[in-house]
Amino acid sequence: MRLALFDLDGTLVDRTAAFADAVADLCRDHGYGPEIERWLLTELADHAERGDFARLRAEFGLRESAAHLWRVYVDRMAAAVTCRPAVLESLARLKDRGWSVGVATNGASDIQRAKVRATGLADLVDGIAASGDIDVRKPDPRLFELAAARCGTQLTAGDWMTGDNPRADIDGGHRAGLRTIWVAGRPWPDGLAVPHHTVTEVTAAVDYLLAHSTA
Repeated sequence: MRLALFDLDGTLVDRTAAFADAVADLCRDHGYGPEIERWLLTELADHAERGDFARLRAEFGLRESAAHLWRVYVDRMAAAVTCRPAVLESLARLKDRGWSVGVATNGASDIQRAKVRATGLADLVDGIAASGDIDVRKPDPRLFELAAARCGTQLTAGDWMTGDNPRADIDGGHRAGLRTIWVAGRPWPDGLAVPHHTVTEVTAAVDYLLAHSTA
């Protein structure tokens, strides 16, 4: 069975818009002012973990526990995050053609899985590996290997990784022996091996995989 691994944030789902909404909702619900909101938007811009809210609590002397704030943030992110219907339809087509679909994502296990459930991706994904599962982050090949294992298989030379982050997804995919598709948007760093294919959005990546299913 052919395996297609995908990044989550910025590839399958739009974290950026959801993140701003989740932070605004959390601050409004707790009566926090703009200083705390700016701190959250800055400190959690790339990714959020439970420990970030312990730092927030210590920085501003908040009475709410870090565990409570983390749970609220996870809930707000799950409520705000979206996956376009076209992306869901593309993954359904991929599965109909006999592909196994997995997610390899950096981030805390509970929040990444909450996003997958909330967006409808859970019905289309065979396995998920989040960096919080084993405290290993992309581009470490072990996360891609775990994603394959969660899909009930092992990585092979014909498998693919699709993502928007040049280092985490594309360089990491190369290190794991995968063929790669870059969802372009960020600047490409000097010195990295180029992806096997480049697209502007993830549905085009699925189209490419379907067109090259016999490659």
